[in-house]
Amino acid sequence: MSPIARRQLAGLSKNTFLLAFASFFSDISTEMLYPVLPVFLTQTLKASGSIVGLVDGFAQAAQNVVQGLSGSLSDRLQRRKPVALAGYFVAAVAKPLMGLAASWHGLLGARLLDRLGAGSRSAPRDALIASSVDEANRGRAFGLEGVGDNAGAFLGPLVALYLLYVLKIDMRAVFYLAMVPGLLAFLMVLLVAERRVPVVAESKIDVSFRGFPRTYWTYLIVTALFGLGNSSNAFLILRTQDSGVSLKTTILTYAGFNLVAALISYPAGTLSDRFGRRNTLLACFVVFLLAYLGFALLGSIAWIATLFVFYGLYQGTFRTVGKAFASDLVPSNLQASSIGWYNATVGLLQLVSSVIAGLLWDHVAHEAVFYYGAVFALIGGAALLVLMPGDITTAGRASR
Repeated sequence: MSPIARRQLAGLSKNTFLLAFASFFSDISTEMLYPVLPVFLTQTLKASGSIVGLVDGFAQAAQNVVQGLSGSLSDRLQRRKPVALAGYFVAAVAKPLMGLAASWHGLLGARLLDRLGAGSRSAPRDALIASSVDEANRGRAFGLEGVGDNAGAFLGPLVALYLLYVLKIDMRAVFYLAMVPGLLAFLMVLLVAERRVPVVAESKIDVSFRGFPRTYWTYLIVTALFGLGNSSNAFLILRTQDSGVSLKTTILTYAGFNLVAALISYPAGTLSDRFGRRNTLLACFVVFLLAYLGFALLGSIAWIATLFVFYGLYQGTFRTVGKAFASDLVPSNLQASSIGWYNATVGLLQLVSSVIAGLLWDHVAHEAVFYYGAVFALIGGAALLVLMPGDITTAGRASR
């Protein structure tokens, strides 16, 4: 390994790499299905655009609400690994159930089970990441996990493409095979050595949030304002199909979006360590705003592909920096809870936004979904500037 590479990876632990690989395999499993789901719903199960928004919105909301609960549970138990393992296993075995669905109702049930598993694993896993490095390297640690997550999200659609167009298997079989990388992710977490947090937890689970500082709550308000316009990525896929793009090209475009997100994750985490979470997150909101305006105004295949790549910059940055910021604002014994309830906020607002987006898609205009999202990106960015002090980067500062 070169001296430059060693410097870049200095301060990261074995656990960090194992958890990054867990995210890599779990996202291969998830993203094998994600670009196929809207098409499976609308073409195979004959669902409308509103149902697509409803299914994905409820699934994501369930995932993120459970993240808050599982984060609180793991903080009270001071045990991250067992909770995370259970979530990885449930998410893996739920994948084939989606392929067995005969109606959108059945798919919704299986998708909810899948996302409940994903939700219960995420906050404990992120707390394991936060505790595996010192605070100065936390952005890089989350960035490495983001690389694994988004690299898996890049390969997942390509695996689906290979199965559908080279091996020519039935679309339902893709759901069955998605269980394999899900179980590999479970194995990666099984190898993690958990470090105990040096704070004794109370015997009773406390979800009153009294331990969170005011700056954390302010951050959740900012996240909620932005999240009101951050609807499901399924609408980006539908927008691509709406432009006359084939399913094969749509999947390739979606894979390219995830590749960009993977490539930006680690640099974004490193930049946030150096220049501050708020500034990096603000730039991320601006990218989202420009991408959504582009999806509203530009409809050619070339522009849609370009916008997907641009949108990947937002996706990789938001996922990395948003969670690192949440963990900065609280003491170490509340990190799982802080990340969990941050993700719960993202998920609940995505449910609201996705339902609204579905109604706009069906009853107003397809472009209206993206104008709506751009407006709330502007509002969220303004709130971030006004409400969050630029020098808050650590829990120590937040608690003063």
